[in-house]
Amino acid sequence: MDRSRLRAAATLQALVGWRTRGVKVAGFDAAGNVLLVRHRYGDTRTFILPGGGVKRREAPVDAVMREMREEVGCDLADVVSIGTYLASGEGRRDTVHLYRALIVGTPVADAVEIAEASFFALDSLPPTTTPATRRRLDEIAGRRPVDAAW
Repeated sequence: MDRSRLRAAATLQALVGWRTRGVKVAGFDAAGNVLLVRHRYGDTRTFILPGGGVKRREAPVDAVMREMREEVGCDLADVVSIGTYLASGEGRRDTVHLYRALIVGTPVADAVEIAEASFFALDSLPPTTTPATRRRLDEIAGRRPVDAAW
């Protein structure tokens, strides 16, 4: 979907007050490095936790497993729910379910949605990692208290 369509969809969602449900995963390799992705749409410079939308009648845990397979071709093991957050960016009201898991396999960007998928040490995140991603990782590492806002 091109950028103008994405902006139009976001504007429509904001106007009608649609609520969306999404998932994110703090996925780690065996060495404790976290997987971050860069999208091919939106702000293509930023690194975020992988994830996506929850389909109608889909359990969030099933959505996070599906999104990982679709976006980077990996499965997840030892999946644990970290929490549910409320996000209000771009005028939308999102519920984001966050999971922690072990990445099974080698991530490969799908080249449709994902431009890059790489592992990073928690103390060496890329400078363009989003503030929300940094907050979630600091919470998981015990470096800050949990905040219910994404």
